[in-house]
Amino acid sequence: MAAILALPAAAKAQDAIPAGTILPISLDKSIDAGKVHPGQQIQGAVMQDIPGTFIRRGAKVLGHVVGAKSLVNGPAKLEICFDNVKSHGHIIPIKTNLRALASYLEVEEAQIPEDMSSRGLTPETWTTQQIGGDQVYRGGGPVAVGTTTVGEPTPYGVLGDPRLQPGMDCRGVVAEAKRPQAFWLFSTDACGLYGYPNLRIEHAGRTDPAGTIVFASDHGKLLLRVGSGMLLRVQNSSENSPSRSEKRKRPARR
Repeated sequence: MAAILALPAAAKAQDAIPAGTILPISLDKSIDAGKVHPGQQIQGAVMQDIPGTFIRRGAKVLGHVVGAKSLVNGPAKLEICFDNVKSHGHIIPIKTNLRALASYLEVEEAQIPEDMSSRGLTPETWTTQQIGGDQVYRGGGPVAVGTTTVGEPTPYGVLGDPRLQPGMDCRGVVAEAKRPQAFWLFSTDACGLYGYPNLRIEHAGRTDPAGTIVFASDHGKLLLRVGSGMLLRVQNSSENSPSRSEKRKRPARR
């Protein structure tokens, strides 16, 4: 009887995703602020196995549109939330914030070898540049910034410790997720927007309203294209609502 009663707790522990875990995803469909409506479902595919969790490449991160508005030749705003992971038939509730967003073109360029003139090389031995600048030496080498090693390649991405970027609000390693994180095609210090010059992140989702990511544009279309890459970061309830004094002292880090 004791063993049976322990099963739900064991299953819950196995399904738990540590706070600070990074989820690299690719958007399955475009999200157009002028065409979507509140409650509409959105989703992305996880692009690399997530260390220390049950989440494998191909799992789905599900979410919905919280709000959207778009004026012709005027300002636009898009509010979205990713709040579930679907993997192996299980749906696990999560709360996430946004670390980085990259356009489809940035994603494509990160998969092109730096030396296109080289012949006889295979993707497994290419040297590529991550979104944000890290270099990946896939022929047995590391992920590096100059001569400093910051990670290691994997078949579908890279593993490394999150790094701070001067002048940006993204956090480094957090206590609950000390193991190397999956960055897919992003640099270990990737933070903010890449390839979206007319867009800005108005709210990353770490503070209230926790989990809601808000994009804004002063003019033109607000469109997140299919194939765009995102780095989402899982957070727990203790992170969601810093005290007012904390909010005054410092911006929330993602």
